[in-house]
Amino acid sequence: MEMRQNTFGICLRIYVCLIFVWGIRDCWSINDEGLALLAFRARITYDPFNALVNWNPNDCDPCKWLGVHCVDGKVQMMKLKGLSLEGTLAPELGKLSHLNSLVLCKNNFFGAIPKELGDLPKLELLDLRENNLLGNIPTEMGKMSLLKHLFKLRKSIFHGHENDYCDLLPSSNVPEIAQNVPELVNSARRMLLQSSGNNLAAASFSGEPTIEISFVPTTFSSGAFPAIPDVNKKQNQTPTPSHSPFDSPHIVSDENQTSQQDETNGASRNLWKYIIVVVVVVLVIVIIILLYVSRKRAAKVIGPWKTGLSGQLQKAFITGVPKLNRAELETACEDFSNIVIHCYEGCTIYKGTLSNEVEIAVVSTLITSSQDWSKDMEMKYRKKIDTLSRINHKNFMNLIGYCEEEEPFTRMLVFEYCPNGNVFEHLHVEEVERLDWSRRVRIIMGIAYCLQYMHHDLNPPVIHSNLASNMIFLTDDFAAKTAEVTFRNIVSPTKTTCDSKKSQVSSWNNLETNVFDFGKLLLEIISGKLPYSEEQGNLVNWVDKYLNDKSSISNLIDPALQSFKENELDVICEVIQDCIQPDLKLRPTMRDVTFKLREVLGVSPEQAVPRLSPLWWAELEILSVETT
Repeated sequence: MEMRQNTFGICLRIYVCLIFVWGIRDCWSINDEGLALLAFRARITYDPFNALVNWNPNDCDPCKWLGVHCVDGKVQMMKLKGLSLEGTLAPELGKLSHLNSLVLCKNNFFGAIPKELGDLPKLELLDLRENNLLGNIPTEMGKMSLLKHLFKLRKSIFHGHENDYCDLLPSSNVPEIAQNVPELVNSARRMLLQSSGNNLAAASFSGEPTIEISFVPTTFSSGAFPAIPDVNKKQNQTPTPSHSPFDSPHIVSDENQTSQQDETNGASRNLWKYIIVVVVVVLVIVIIILLYVSRKRAAKVIGPWKTGLSGQLQKAFITGVPKLNRAELETACEDFSNIVIHCYEGCTIYKGTLSNEVEIAVVSTLITSSQDWSKDMEMKYRKKIDTLSRINHKNFMNLIGYCEEEEPFTRMLVFEYCPNGNVFEHLHVEEVERLDWSRRVRIIMGIAYCLQYMHHDLNPPVIHSNLASNMIFLTDDFAAKTAEVTFRNIVSPTKTTCDSKKSQVSSWNNLETNVFDFGKLLLEIISGKLPYSEEQGNLVNWVDKYLNDKSSISNLIDPALQSFKENELDVICEVIQDCIQPDLKLRPTMRDVTFKLREVLGVSPEQAVPRLSPLWWAELEILSVETT
């Protein structure tokens, strides 16, 4: 397996180098920063998520590449967090002279930290946590006077074992790295000598002091014998003469030395055999226990993304979704004081955090008395749980659980949490970060794939009741999550305290209506204009004059966009024109729409979904609470 990975890495490097050379031939205008980034990519030997697939040498603007953020055409941020990239760090990174943030944590980079990083005069944040980097801290990093935060590894001593953990150094400590090396090592040496049985520690620090960043395998011991035998330590514990070995040198024959090594190696191999047998036996027992527990649990609770409701909806129990206690949610939401949105479509949304630090969104109705909660509302509430439990898509904001109690009166829905707000905020709220063209394209494809799944893969199809920009939430990597998080179709408008001027969805929602809403949503995303305003009126009516005249299509573009691709804009406008046709029968299906968009935009389903989703951890946390 290792040989296959090495062969694959060599082939990938050759391929990237060929692309690099070909890109330079076709795009002579690429700047030095782009060449430095391509040199970084050339050292990547493994990219499991194809995160760097759009780092194209033929694209002369590196600011469009994933993880690269620019200001005035200069690379100021490089964020490639948690992508499982493997390779070495390129010294060419030191040529990114305008870089102020370099985040490469949670990857598998190995080798030494390039001393050229010390040539980054504007770097303020350096995060290299959770990699496999080795070697000394470059003394050149002492020149980085603007560095505010440095995430590095520091070693601690616990019962004679070395453990790596993260440390955040303020900028005032950074210039003193090189000067403080002896003091840091002497401090570590004293801690080692204070531990019992650490004669080896004294010898290990007798040479020239250095600080190294390395990952040491964590060892576990039962007390009878160590998990990883230390032959050197055993030899150090043998009685030694009181005089110095330099006073009378010992002469040992090669035969005796070889026989001693053979005996030691044989004992070590036997010890490893016992360890392997014990580990295998323990793993078999654990697997048997997990299979037994999972089968019992499968009969009790079924995850909402695995199946729909299989029986009649009952008041006390719903088969497809875990029922949660109010007390558990109250703890997670800090006594319901952490409000995300105060009044939103007849409900309040709270942000909660489970004990394993997974974030959730808890949606609660504004009704606080059972007398105001009618039987019709209860039926709609349960029907909504039934519908949401059938949806299992990574571009959908999945339902995790629900809560219903009579005292105090409670009707809640629990969803996975999206930390980057919704599309509406990123288009129309000035204080929120604007979306660039590549992010908008990825969001469009995420919505399209989700609607195609809801319309064509589910039987019966599920129709989104209110497809709008405020119902498209964004994950930490700006992937789209289509949501149905409100109580707007459960509670009558008279029961809410929200603005009565909000538009209402017609009762005849169908697949064709969803297609129309999708076309209107595309128009809002590319133009940055509100669906309705006093100045322009209805956005769909306003756009007619531009869609019918190909020469004026560019006038639709949001002024906040610094760049866009004309061929991608053309196909999006064609889809908009097809979707908003007055005649329902002439509108395309979402399958047709998705196929047409993917042909030109080139975003696959795998590229449109979030790279890391906390949903499974949230499910595990909730089910573990239930079993206890």
